[in-house]
Amino acid sequence: MINNHMLKRKLDWDYRQRCIYMTTVTVEKRRPLLGQLTGGLGNPTVELSDVGIMVAQCWQEIPTHVPGVSLLEWQVMPDHFHGIIFVQAPQEKPLGAIVGAFKAHSTSLYRAGARQEAHLWSPGYQDTILLHRGQLANMRAYIQDNPRRLAVKRAHPELFRIIRNISACGHIFAAIGNHFLLDAPVKRQVQISRSVPPDALAAAEADLLAAALHGAVLVSPCISPGEKQIARAALQAALPLIVILENGFPPLYKPPKSYFDACAAGRLLMLAPWPHHTDRRSLTREQCLALNRFATQIAQEDHTP
Repeated sequence: MINNHMLKRKLDWDYRQRCIYMTTVTVEKRRPLLGQLTGGLGNPTVELSDVGIMVAQCWQEIPTHVPGVSLLEWQVMPDHFHGIIFVQAPQEKPLGAIVGAFKAHSTSLYRAGARQEAHLWSPGYQDTILLHRGQLANMRAYIQDNPRRLAVKRAHPELFRIIRNISACGHIFAAIGNHFLLDAPVKRQVQISRSVPPDALAAAEADLLAAALHGAVLVSPCISPGEKQIARAALQAALPLIVILENGFPPLYKPPKSYFDACAAGRLLMLAPWPHHTDRRSLTREQCLALNRFATQIAQEDHTP
């Protein structure tokens, strides 16, 4: 089955123009054909198979076939591949043609070695357009960190497994992370108005972090800037946090950035009350009210022994 998020394209974007793209392709059925993870948590690395070496070589040959294109970062993982492409000069064909040629070439070589009409890649590919300051550095770091993230997931699989039927405050949520945080006897909601003055925000942050230091679990949908600031501070201070998200979790979802490490440490629970969607949406007032209502109800649930 084709994952919709692997085929999603930005409809109003000209993929022939000069830009930097992060691309991802996955092995058919996520089979670990490209290598194996070695070194454990101490020194994780991907030891490439013959197929993985061939895939890396095909990728590195792209600039020789496509003038005006350079490769900034890439990483072969056991069952998928990440690569950052810099389209330095406008192209006659879009990005999809470059990725498609790479997939076709590597598939042809794979079939020649396997001596059968075997599939190497899943249909489609995923791309992220890197337009904003800091995105390239963040994506480089993400790609370089992939082996460690895989090692962490394998060491703590229960914390990264999507559970679709967690019950809380009379509602069913999809969840990733430490669901035992729901059982904490003391939970504090983080709800900060967008119009709160700086001194009041600082006081609220100090109060909530102090409560978390003494065992409370913070609960928030992280909608307003103040709520996001306090959530970031809690994560940086290694304090427990329950986050309620508007969007659900697609298959093979991985928590982003600081959420990942907090999840691995058992300090984070991500809850999603509604199904996953692939389109960009702005939160409606009704959704904001609902998310805050969930946070209120979860914080008020009594789990005192």
